[in-house]
Amino acid sequence: MFNKFYESFYLKVLVNIVIGSEKATVYIEMLNKKGVVNSYEEIFNTRYLSNEMYEYISQYTKESPYYYISILDNSSSQGAIPTCSKQNIPIYHDISASEHKCFNEKWTYYTAKSDVYEIEKVYAKIGVDFIFSPFLVLANFFQDKIDAKLAMYILIEDTHLSLSVFENSELLYAQHLSMEMEIESEELIIEDHDIEDVEIDLDDNSIDLDDIDAIDDIEELDDFGDIADLEEIDEIEEFSEAKDIEEELLESGDEAEFPIQDSDGFNEDYQRFSLIQSSIKTFYKNDKYKSEFIENVYIADGIGISADLKKYLEEEMFLNVYVRHVSIAVEVCEITKMELS
Repeated sequence: MFNKFYESFYLKVLVNIVIGSEKATVYIEMLNKKGVVNSYEEIFNTRYLSNEMYEYISQYTKESPYYYISILDNSSSQGAIPTCSKQNIPIYHDISASEHKCFNEKWTYYTAKSDVYEIEKVYAKIGVDFIFSPFLVLANFFQDKIDAKLAMYILIEDTHLSLSVFENSELLYAQHLSMEMEIESEELIIEDHDIEDVEIDLDDNSIDLDDIDAIDDIEELDDFGDIADLEEIDEIEEFSEAKDIEEELLESGDEAEFPIQDSDGFNEDYQRFSLIQSSIKTFYKNDKYKSEFIENVYIADGIGISADLKKYLEEEMFLNVYVRHVSIAVEVCEITKMELS
């Protein structure tokens, strides 16, 4: 009670960190009782806590004793599975070496304990309060769609894709895909072509965020275990009409909001297409999953993909593809606010 009383006299400082392949985005919000007072964003040329990043964060955290550090889990060994049953979880993934949490008593997300340790170690100088799974970001961002229809939902970061299939809020399938991994030949779907002697690897990795209280060496992350209880997600307002208009424009081929990529971007989007194609094949063919025919794909674009990815999915797989731009760091901040409310 006293903490709440004194807290009302201070700003809350929310520091949100998203790590990419070569850069780190730091998004900061300053809040009072009425809402957001100021927000700031800076991009650093590092994947780790550099001195420059530390000084930038410190200038804001010094303004209040009530500050919170949130990080988006960017490790490859994470994922989500369509059950919370302890008996059924092993059917989908061995989580004995992972932390895991049940989301709204419907599905489970997990991450390797070693990766949680690593994140805590790298950011020990500033401390870590929350580590959020990209599947939480995906479920939050597309909640208006997930609650209503069967579709595939994809969050695109520069190094990873978080892919899921939902039907009426029920998770049917999920996979966390790394752009830094090679693709196994048997996972590729290449229509009307026969290719021999191809050896490409794709490791099926994923991560989970369980109750950090179970980890003796990470006391700073005690609140991490509460992440699964984000019941407030059900209360999130639906996307504005502007976003739906954006989808219609993108469906008709207007990609003006997204930057045009060079040849490297073209190659990356083809790689993303191959990973998505492979994952859909797994969903259809693996008896573990409740396979349903996918017609619609919703993409949360966090990096500015080219129009090619949408074109590949529509022309090669006959899917209806809708793209929404997303600031991933801002979405991490939104989840932090729900966690603190």
